[in-house]
Amino acid sequence: MNVDFELIMVWTLVVCGVVWLIDVKLWKPARILKAEALLATGGEADVNSSEKIRREPILVEYARSFFPVILVVLILRSFMMEPFRIPSGSMMPTLLVGDFIMVNKFSYGLRLPVTHQKILDLGEPERGDVAVFRYPDDPNVDYIKRVVALPGDTIGYVNKQIYINGEPVKQKFVHAYEGVGSGFNMTGNHLLNEQLGEVNHQILINPERAPMNGERTVPEGHYFVMGDNRDNSNDSRVWGFVPEENLVGKAVLIWMNWDGGLGWDRIGNLID
Repeated sequence: MNVDFELIMVWTLVVCGVVWLIDVKLWKPARILKAEALLATGGEADVNSSEKIRREPILVEYARSFFPVILVVLILRSFMMEPFRIPSGSMMPTLLVGDFIMVNKFSYGLRLPVTHQKILDLGEPERGDVAVFRYPDDPNVDYIKRVVALPGDTIGYVNKQIYINGEPVKQKFVHAYEGVGSGFNMTGNHLLNEQLGEVNHQILINPERAPMNGERTVPEGHYFVMGDNRDNSNDSRVWGFVPEENLVGKAVLIWMNWDGGLGWDRIGNLID
């Protein structure tokens, strides 16, 4: 079952805000009146009782305390940065299983939480971006892939070579890959350098697996994405294009890796 934490945060914020507002408008004035009426009797016991009456109920105290915290977290998570964890090897060697990444939420425009309605257009994906998006077949699931083709491009994939508008994307063999941790089974795949637009990055190719040859033209408002682990990725070659409204943000930084232990060499790496 997928948990929509954004929706939970919004509802929690609303509940805390409503409780706090009701207290300010109704409950607190009533407590003050009751306390002042008790003080008018002048007894020492009445003074102590008056102080107890003035105190906020525990529900109100929690609501008042949590409201600003949840608001700040929701703003940061919705409009600025959001953490994600990489659960699979589809983006190897760029991203490994257990990488914790930061995603820039305003790279592709500001969107409202829950509804994901764009309210400010700040930019568009560029060829070579590593992008997080809501999976078109199940928008409750987040995917991460590399943007290979833009709206209007004709993208071809023949014998594990990308062609964009008829031009082959530059590739260069580096060496046989040596996998680590959960990606150990990728050992022996071919490690290649690839140039997508202004981005030079590395990909993995399994020479023993048959290629998924084909050619498509990307419609307006959509993007064609692929995993860097080309023969082990469920991407646009399988299920089609990513609509612009499904974009979440651009992956920019690895802030931690945990794959059976802390991967110190991964901490702070920028994502190309």
